[in-house]
Amino acid sequence: MRIIEFFLPTLREEPQDAEISSHKLMLKSGLIRKVASGIYSYLPLGLISLQKLENIVREEMNAVGAIEILFPAILPKEIWTETDRWSDYGKEMFRLKDRKEREFCLGPTHEEAVVDLFRNEIHSYKELPKTLYQIQTKYRDEIRPRFGLVRAREFIMKDAYSFDATEEDLEKTYLKIFNAYKRIFKRCGLTTISIEADSGAIGGKVSHEFVVKSDFGGESEFILCPECGYAANIEAAKSHEPQLDNITEDEKTRTKVNTSEAKTIEEVANFLKIDKTKLAKSLLYKIDNESVLAIVRGDDELNETKLKNLFNGKEIHPADSKEVFKIMGANIGAIGPVGKSNIKVVMDKMLTVSKNFVTGANEDGYHLINVNIGRDFNPSLIEDIRTVKEGDLCPICGTKLEMYNGIEVGHTFKLGAKYSEKMHAVFLDKEGIEKYYIMGCYGIGIGRTLQAVIEEHHDDLGIKWPVSIAPFHVEILSLNMSDEEIRKYSDKLYNQFLNKEVEVLIDDRIDVSAGVKFNDADLIGVPLQIIIGKKFKENDMIEVKVRETGKKILIEKEKITTFVKNFIESNLEKLNK
Repeated sequence: MRIIEFFLPTLREEPQDAEISSHKLMLKSGLIRKVASGIYSYLPLGLISLQKLENIVREEMNAVGAIEILFPAILPKEIWTETDRWSDYGKEMFRLKDRKEREFCLGPTHEEAVVDLFRNEIHSYKELPKTLYQIQTKYRDEIRPRFGLVRAREFIMKDAYSFDATEEDLEKTYLKIFNAYKRIFKRCGLTTISIEADSGAIGGKVSHEFVVKSDFGGESEFILCPECGYAANIEAAKSHEPQLDNITEDEKTRTKVNTSEAKTIEEVANFLKIDKTKLAKSLLYKIDNESVLAIVRGDDELNETKLKNLFNGKEIHPADSKEVFKIMGANIGAIGPVGKSNIKVVMDKMLTVSKNFVTGANEDGYHLINVNIGRDFNPSLIEDIRTVKEGDLCPICGTKLEMYNGIEVGHTFKLGAKYSEKMHAVFLDKEGIEKYYIMGCYGIGIGRTLQAVIEEHHDDLGIKWPVSIAPFHVEILSLNMSDEEIRKYSDKLYNQFLNKEVEVLIDDRIDVSAGVKFNDADLIGVPLQIIIGKKFKENDMIEVKVRETGKKILIEKEKITTFVKNFIESNLEKLNK
């Protein structure tokens, strides 16, 4: 492709609304353009790489026996009401009506659609297992779209759905696709970590995210054990169980003390001159019409996802100040579990090793000291509801956990019979008995994977594409198109590459300086730069720059095609291993 014939609108200035390096580079290098908040157009350079990524996904999914299909983006309300997700999915779902007032949504995911298809078409165990997948646009009305393609409102996803006869068969299918994901991301040049995850709105008891480490926060936080490799996202992460045999303190007499204006954990701890670990933080939530008092240690934070999961994923929200006072008889900062036997109390496990801790007294300006479980109150549930933090001990080996930021690029779920039961999707087993399909669900964010590659492979100058998804493998920089010798050889080499099926871009702009060409070449990140300039004129040698390393090599012009072909093949081979 010739740049003078191509559409490649690069930017010189830093995009003002881009927060992270990969987002900035996608805009600067002319891969994407913003249409509206969380909505982007793919320009030619970005589309080429996107399609290469999609082809890698297709190759690996086909290799494990998955079958490609394509569902509509507009889905009827009826199938969503069967699973209760029409109401449960919340405000992220784009909803619309047709001219006859029938209700539809723009599909945020396609579990209902695929189950509806399967229950009508597949009826016998003899037709199992089956895995269907599609690469299609999804729509989610994110409350805060950010980071470019990482959190967008319209995005391209590969979503796959497996149907098995038994849980044991699902395990085999899940492992096949899990390993296919590893190969997909490796072929794209990504270093991914598979972590335990919360299943969220998709559901199921087991799920894993594939994440790429990133320097920026706000998208996905996860913990990692440097010793045994245990990894989980912050919503699902566990830490070492509290050691009950470490309790040596005797119970003391409970006393109400005046804490004056102290309300926050920090203020109360300072006022009483105690460590925050000696306080119990009480937080009132509304779950449907039920009031729930959640209690964690003073130095911990409540994990709302874990709390929500205890109540089968029901919507939860913190009680407002009026609700708190009406139910507890005191304002936020002075509430606690003592004397509230009519309210469900969920306490974090970490508090089971605490004796003589401090809680609110349910009276403004007062706290209770020397509160003890069993004697002063009995929690309804004792569960893990805290957010794990860096330095906590690994639940597997006891090593201190490390915290990282990441970009989620893939997510796999063991759904079981969650959807097939609700939608009565059944098959006949060997004995002719109706059984529910056992399902798995597997997603890859195509756009966010493309951006994650750039997040991992870039420097201050621009993108450094892995060969597998680079929009072009080679860029010829013809530094002086007014020089007939340089122009003629550049054109000759360009045609030579085309004849050898080398994906080549030539910067044949006439009225652009060598400096601008170098800057643009580094920005768009084609793996090899072939520089036709002074060195070619002086000694008939071709200067080649490897974008990944910045290394420059002089190659005899007769050997340049062989060098380029070997470079491409060897790099693809490394990624495909």
